[in-house]
Amino acid sequence: MVPINDDNPTRIRPFVTYVLIGLNIAIFFYEVQLSPEALEQFFQQYGMVPQDLTLALASGDPNQISSEIATLFTSQFLHGDIVHLAGNMLFLWVFGNNIEDQLGHFRFILFYLLCGALAALTQWFFMMESTIPSIGASGAIAGVLGAYILRFPKARVLTLIPLGFFIYPARIPAIFFLGFWFIQQAFFGLASLQAEANLGMEGGIAYWAHAGGFVFGALLGPILGLFSDKSQ
Repeated sequence: MVPINDDNPTRIRPFVTYVLIGLNIAIFFYEVQLSPEALEQFFQQYGMVPQDLTLALASGDPNQISSEIATLFTSQFLHGDIVHLAGNMLFLWVFGNNIEDQLGHFRFILFYLLCGALAALTQWFFMMESTIPSIGASGAIAGVLGAYILRFPKARVLTLIPLGFFIYPARIPAIFFLGFWFIQQAFFGLASLQAEANLGMEGGIAYWAHAGGFVFGALLGPILGLFSDKSQ
């Protein structure tokens, strides 16, 4: 999966994207050294647990609320397994550089963290009583994808399509590739409302966070200068 974008070759070194990837990998290496019990406690403390946020807001305790709000950001750097991490980092590496180029380093990190936090809040809104920690960079990266499809709808994404026993490379316009991804996340999110076992966060997959991050990325991108001719 590689974007082919002739209109906007990256002009600045996307070091924020690289730093984010490095941080996620470093924290994952820390996670794998923990015992199962310690890892579960780690996720409960730094992941966004919807029920904990609900109870904190209901309590009105500023300290408790600020502690839970912090997890909207810390949860973005936690991953459940190597597949979860690798998939997120691949999408960040492929699409993040062009958005960082458009926004500039400072606005990109602000954009990224805000998208991740708002994505987590979207998941919380639909699953307020869930006790399962919501973790991963998926919401923030979904925001990057939302900005990308808005800024580079005609860019082509080189991807591999399985057809039976064969895999064929194909160049798909970003608006179709990422649009299908968004529709898929929204569909699974709607399905989760009818699931008996919290399908929306089953196996660590927060579909509403993905869909919410995508929408907020498309909204925040232009506000932060996605279509500006100059990056700061």
